[in-house]
Amino acid sequence: MALDGLRSGIFSALSKIKGRTKLDEGELADMIKSLRRALQEADFNVRQTKELTDRVEDRLRNDERRPGITFQTQAMNILYTELVRMLGDSREVRPHAQTILMVGLYGQGKTTTTAKLAEWYRRRHGVKVAVIEADVHRPGAYHQLKQLLEDTNIVVYGEPDEKDAPTIVRNGLAAVGSADIVIVDTAGRHQLDQDLVKELEYISKLCQATERFLVIDAQVGQAAGPVAASFHDLVNVTGVIVTKLDGTARGGGALSAVATTGAPIMYLGIGEKVADLEKFESDGFISRLLGMGDIKGLIDLAPEDLDEAEAMRITERMMTGRFTLNDMYKQMEMMSKVGTVDKLLSFLPTNMFGMGGMTKGQQEDMQGNLDKFRIIMDSMTNFEKDNPKSMKAERIRRIARGAGVNEKEVRELISQWGRSKKMMKGMTSNRKMSRQMKQMMKGNDMDMDDFGMGA
Repeated sequence: MALDGLRSGIFSALSKIKGRTKLDEGELADMIKSLRRALQEADFNVRQTKELTDRVEDRLRNDERRPGITFQTQAMNILYTELVRMLGDSREVRPHAQTILMVGLYGQGKTTTTAKLAEWYRRRHGVKVAVIEADVHRPGAYHQLKQLLEDTNIVVYGEPDEKDAPTIVRNGLAAVGSADIVIVDTAGRHQLDQDLVKELEYISKLCQATERFLVIDAQVGQAAGPVAASFHDLVNVTGVIVTKLDGTARGGGALSAVATTGAPIMYLGIGEKVADLEKFESDGFISRLLGMGDIKGLIDLAPEDLDEAEAMRITERMMTGRFTLNDMYKQMEMMSKVGTVDKLLSFLPTNMFGMGGMTKGQQEDMQGNLDKFRIIMDSMTNFEKDNPKSMKAERIRRIARGAGVNEKEVRELISQWGRSKKMMKGMTSNRKMSRQMKQMMKGNDMDMDDFGMGA
């Protein structure tokens, strides 16, 4: 997940009061200092950082502490609520009769985000979506947008030879204005100069946009604040989309500074693909940031054709240690629909399955193994997948030839299945972990003590 460094910094800071049931002034001061440093290293706004840490300190001193929990757990609870409060609530845009104006500086990912947003509404709401490419200053903007959306039924309107943006918008609205949602992509500049101001003002009045979204790159850090304020003054920004949050440690600057404008963060850009757009929910985002997982977000991420009943059946079989390679194969198929291993793990509690400490390289290796294992299992019969222990040398040799791999890799798959089965039996015998898993399955909130933050 983005801001992994911040999460590590927070955990390191809170570890300074680990196990404490009495407040030590020296340890508290040291923890607050470390927490402040972790937030500032992630480029959170300096003033907000001080306000946030002051509130954490004050509440640790004065809030009533639940019997049986440590100050570390209480600090994590307080930090969670204060970060959610700072980032504010998100809101949903009604997917009908909407005209969305996309604004932002040059190089922030605005055109790509326009495509992502269009695909989001088409996929999530099944509505008719059209986009108008009005960036006349960047060669190839129209063709880029057209290419990004070529595998969808989204209408892309543009006039590559027209040099007047308002003319394109006027003609585009006449041509595609009947769509449920019309998204207008505008030009960007390296700075908000007078020419861009005039053009955006004209286009804004012309299209009478119901929403005006500012697209801003997470890598700009604290500069996001002044940029957001400038665009807000110009077009009255109603929402913010933060891009490239997956590729920077400075995302705290964009998140915290933008939040001060009063316009809520609506979506996060989390990858390069058109589908890599995530609706921003402050509680889920902070929950993931602090290693507590976001099961609701994971459910939202899953495609509509994911069989929830089958997923539940397989999970239950896993929990009882009765699952076969057939179940494992179906599980891999479901995982592939949700996304890559690193994306999936970002939604799970840090300590879940002991995978919280996996490096990027380990996650990539795991992804490669999953892809390879699926190919191997495609070469197996149903009998073999239901009875992995029955596979002797002759069967392994045939499966390896069919999958185009060596026999060692087939044995590796069988060993992995055996380890997974053993691991699940061990986890479900652990009462705390079993409770955690059942809560996840039911979509319930989990106690922070389950995440290694308790006594």
